Amino acid sequence: MEDDAIRTLVTRLARPHASGGKVIARAAILAEGADFDEVMTWITAHDGEPEAEKAATTSGGLHGSRMNVGGGAPHQTTARRFVLPPGALG
Repeated sequence: MEDDAIRTLVTRLARPHASGGKVIARAAILAEGADFDEVMTWITAHDGEPEAEKAATTSGGLHGSRMNVGGGAPHQTTARRFVLPPGALG
């Protein structure tokens, strides 16, 4: 994909973010059918970063303290949204 095509795609899919920049959902990029790796490279090159996940607000219930027993790795997630700084799209 060309730079202008990626910029147009990201501009169309992005929404305002509380930081003053724009946020784009990973699912929106995938659903668009565009070359995901190229779009992500473009976002990274324009100072885009994964949005910080909020800390879990539940304790896991009655057995929450035993959820990670046995040395298993904590649950890791892929970033759902990416934040671009103000001015990155135009």
